[in-house]
Amino acid sequence: MPEQEEGPARQYLTADYVIDEMCEFGSRRLEHLSVLQVLVLSVIGGGFITMGALFSLLLAEGVETEGAKRLIEGVGFSAGFFFVILSEAVLFTEANVVLPATMLYRHTPAILKKIGRFWALAWLGNLAGAFLVGLLIVVAQDYPQGVGDELVAVVGRKMAFAATGTPAAWGRALLSGVLANWLVGMAAFFATMGRSIIGKYIPVFLAVSLFVAANLQHSPANMGYFSLANASGLGPGWLPALAWNIIPVGLGNMLGGGLLVALPFWFALRPAERAGVVAEHAGGN
Repeated sequence: MPEQEEGPARQYLTADYVIDEMCEFGSRRLEHLSVLQVLVLSVIGGGFITMGALFSLLLAEGVETEGAKRLIEGVGFSAGFFFVILSEAVLFTEANVVLPATMLYRHTPAILKKIGRFWALAWLGNLAGAFLVGLLIVVAQDYPQGVGDELVAVVGRKMAFAATGTPAAWGRALLSGVLANWLVGMAAFFATMGRSIIGKYIPVFLAVSLFVAANLQHSPANMGYFSLANASGLGPGWLPALAWNIIPVGLGNMLGGGLLVALPFWFALRPAERAGVVAEHAGGN
């Protein structure tokens, strides 16, 4: 019998391979980046996300239909997130996925200490980058009133938890952060699957647009919106923003990224495969 021809090559990487890639990527960052380098890359990441937030406002200005407005906001914001992916800048919510994937393979006390430090630097750097870029934008540029009105509306939705002002509302902000980082984490997961720029961007756009349309809370994104609003005198101030959004949402982002992305796929691998991957990486412990 003649040999059957092989089918076309996959246009994406499989889920088990993606987890392996994330582990390698996280390990390289933990081992080779200094504290200052992580901080610099985190500031860049916060700046990119703030530019994505601005882009979403500029595109959505004057759009009346809610569905179309949310889609356009997703297009704008996904640009900032995709800049982070392509440049390998550091984003807190991406780290919430990559670092737990690394812990699946490597979980010595030394690596756990490095992971904790990386997490803290990513969050602080993103906040600093958002603050600086937001301030520079407000000083350098003047935009139509409609852009400011759009910003006020976006920030108002994000501060709805503060308007309620109860522990249950704080918990809802945290839960919204869990769901947001599930989607943002899957955006990073799918981007790793892609074998081309377009193959990486399409799933990023879909996942990011979904979390934007659903008004789920994403800590670095909110840093960007709050930085633009506070610098222009349209925001609630940093203390209410931190207390009622950025901090509870950030905690939720950590839970969502850590528990709902790499971990379920890891658990779904057959035990023999899982043991083989651990053995392969044992030399890095």
